[in-house]
Amino acid sequence: MQKSNWLRAGLLATLAGGALLAATPASAQGSLVMYCGVQEEWCRAMSGAFEKETGIKVAMTRKSAGEVYAQVKAEASNPRGDIWWGGTGDPHLQAAEEGLTLEYESPVNKDLHPWALSQWNAAKKRTVGIYAGALGFGFNTQQIKAKGLAEPKCWADLLNAKLKDDVQVADPNSSGTAYTLLATVVQLMGEEKGFDYLKALHKNISQYTKSGAAPAKAASLGETAVGIVFIHDAVVFAVQGDPIKPVAPCEGTGYEIGSMSIVKGARNLDNAKKFYDWALTPAAQALGAPAKSYQVPSNKNAPVPTQAPKMEEMKLINYDFVKYGSSAERVRLLTKWDKEIKALPK
Repeated sequence: MQKSNWLRAGLLATLAGGALLAATPASAQGSLVMYCGVQEEWCRAMSGAFEKETGIKVAMTRKSAGEVYAQVKAEASNPRGDIWWGGTGDPHLQAAEEGLTLEYESPVNKDLHPWALSQWNAAKKRTVGIYAGALGFGFNTQQIKAKGLAEPKCWADLLNAKLKDDVQVADPNSSGTAYTLLATVVQLMGEEKGFDYLKALHKNISQYTKSGAAPAKAASLGETAVGIVFIHDAVVFAVQGDPIKPVAPCEGTGYEIGSMSIVKGARNLDNAKKFYDWALTPAAQALGAPAKSYQVPSNKNAPVPTQAPKMEEMKLINYDFVKYGSSAERVRLLTKWDKEIKALPK
């Protein structure tokens, strides 16, 4: 299938050189409650840097994207969070549709890639793209060799009977990564064949984890042969020398637009807006790579980590974020997955 033109244009754009635009240190004080949907190290880096620059005390909680959405929804009548930063865009879009988040236009929008603004427009200004990352898998090279298998290159290769109980992926109810897999196979193969694929894959799944990145760590440690993850999560372990190889599947794959939203009813609204603007700056987005997060940042002037997977070289589907981020479609697909996949015997 064809790559989305707006994503391709953004990812291939020439990055501006020179000094990065740093957020202006502020004398503001007060507090901010941050729900963070990326890896713990990046969450801490962002909350710590913002607190240091502004004097605003940040109370940060890290959860998977689906878990943050569930918490924001549960707290809707008495919101406790102020800013939801990170995690796949689908639950952010669902929250926007359900009126759980606020419209906001940052002055930094003018510096963002088209794909980040496409997310903002799709959500009617209630969420914005902060990074992009492609879905794929990582395999343990030693285990694959020991099983006498050729290196897996495609989604179809993960159905090999020799991988029985040796593949991990997260549960799409809690994990944005796994929901992206669910929506990807439905778009790539059609719903009937996509669910047939997931049923066949179920035979090889050892466990459905809570966290989307957990299967990458399991594969790096040899606890599983294959982990289905966002490719940048597998790259983390490859960079540090673990026997894991990241793969962009040959048939094509989906991708995420990690997003940021302001919680409706935020008690610290002004500070939430300050964080929102700051988080879109090149300096803030450059905090990802040192925290071992290798996504493609949304600000055109932010440096792309040298370790980041080259999404422009992958076969990306034209992922329909509006449809698969809608409340009705997410609920329908997750309910179907629970009934037809998760409930299957092992």
